Amino acid sequence: EESMAKYIPYNCNQSMLLPIKLSQHLYEGSLQEAIHIIVEEKLDLAAFDNQYKNDDTGRPAIHPKALLKIILLAYSHGIVGSRRIEQACRNNIIFLALAGGITPDHSTIAAFIAAMNNQIMDLFLQVLLICEQMDLLGGTHLALDGCKLPSNASKNWSATHKELKKRRGKLREKLKTLLNEHAKFDTQNLDPDLVRKAKLERQMKRIERQAKRIETFLEKEEPKTGKSKKEIQSNVTDNDSAKMPTSHGVIQGYNAQAMVDDKHQIIVHAEAMSDGQDSANLAPMAKASAHNLSRIGKGDQPLKNIKLTADCSYHNNKNIEFCEKQNIDAYIPDINFRKRDQRLNGQHRFKNGLNKPLKEGQRKTPKFQTDDFKYDPNSDTFTCPNGCTLSLETKRQKVRSDIFRTYRIKDDSCCSCPLRDKCLTGAKTRQRYVCVPLPKEEQKLNPSQRMQRKVDSAFGKLIYGLRMGCVEPVFGNIRHNKRLDRFTYRGKNKVDVQWKLFSILHNIEKIAHYGMA
Repeated sequence: EESMAKYIPYNCNQSMLLPIKLSQHLYEGSLQEAIHIIVEEKLDLAAFDNQYKNDDTGRPAIHPKALLKIILLAYSHGIVGSRRIEQACRNNIIFLALAGGITPDHSTIAAFIAAMNNQIMDLFLQVLLICEQMDLLGGTHLALDGCKLPSNASKNWSATHKELKKRRGKLREKLKTLLNEHAKFDTQNLDPDLVRKAKLERQMKRIERQAKRIETFLEKEEPKTGKSKKEIQSNVTDNDSAKMPTSHGVIQGYNAQAMVDDKHQIIVHAEAMSDGQDSANLAPMAKASAHNLSRIGKGDQPLKNIKLTADCSYHNNKNIEFCEKQNIDAYIPDINFRKRDQRLNGQHRFKNGLNKPLKEGQRKTPKFQTDDFKYDPNSDTFTCPNGCTLSLETKRQKVRSDIFRTYRIKDDSCCSCPLRDKCLTGAKTRQRYVCVPLPKEEQKLNPSQRMQRKVDSAFGKLIYGLRMGCVEPVFGNIRHNKRLDRFTYRGKNKVDVQWKLFSILHNIEKIAHYGMA
């Protein structure tokens, strides 16, 4: 007899009764458990009650605690869009467990985030206070940095008001041309091309909508001016955003700033800025951080004598003077600080490849240096290797951050000098200069020079070396692990809410790893 296969019978229409306890899916020590405990038991969300006027009439609202837990959990999984969050609430048991079985739609989630502008700072401070109570703040070293992220806007819609008016005129001219072409279908006796006619109608609607959009924007918004009091480009989609240069091109977005404590990388303050220049954001971030630390009981002057590190994009006299007036022990290097670092003297070896020798045609003729010129202290002149005299040109000439005495050959003897190729840099250079730096004690140091000396010292190098391990992992966690590669909202207030929510999530994750453990 032939053997027959035997299978377990199954029926897709079979009904089953399964007892499910949602809280059992929040595993001990996990991030979702930390979100649940902190939002449910530690945070006071009474400020959200003013948004609801449904005590007598109206449908009951979803509790803000459920919505906040859902959003934080979604951000921890890299789910940013409200529609994807809605889908996760229906399909993921962890989301159902945190929300107690409630499944809000995407419009409720998006509206809740957009309306949090007045409550988000209070939530941030409550989480920061929990970090302080769990001894997660060191209070001795803060690091500041920024991350430029695209916004939900196109840089193609950026232009000055004059350029927008010109674009609106071109759209109207294009619309007239399409109207004339569309009118021919009505005057011709032959059967019109229905496909072409439908395409023209869609194109006319799109152009008319774009022209109306520009016209409405010009009526409501005033021209934006920059630091030089000249008009800068506005953006029709999101006028709070700005064009910002990055290492991977120019983006239309925001500059997300974060002030981070060194002990456990707790974010002390976070804010999305419209200014792409980091140097303009140091003073606002320092003031806001001091306010936050005061609110959680760190005293009236929490930044006094605290060490603050920031990269060279924050270096300018204004920021350094601000730190000195506030008694902040700042370490902000200039853009050339690595060139002065003796530990990096061999970095030129990598310019053309590791120890790669130059070809015969690429080798440059060695030039005369200042030591090759003889100085006469009696006449205060230099003599070049060919015997010509260089007289004093200027007593104090500032070059970058240093002050020099400059000497120059007064006649045109350099033009016919046989040693010209070893002395002058180019064929068009007619005279040789010698610049002698003044002794440091004779130079009146400006704030930038004082900061250079401070950072170039052995202790300054040690302190600044701690910056990268303090603040860079924070942006790595938010951008890579949490996958925040762009903001999904428009307007500075809404974008700032989203950035602070990710910062709150980062701090809660630190609480789960260090505080609760």
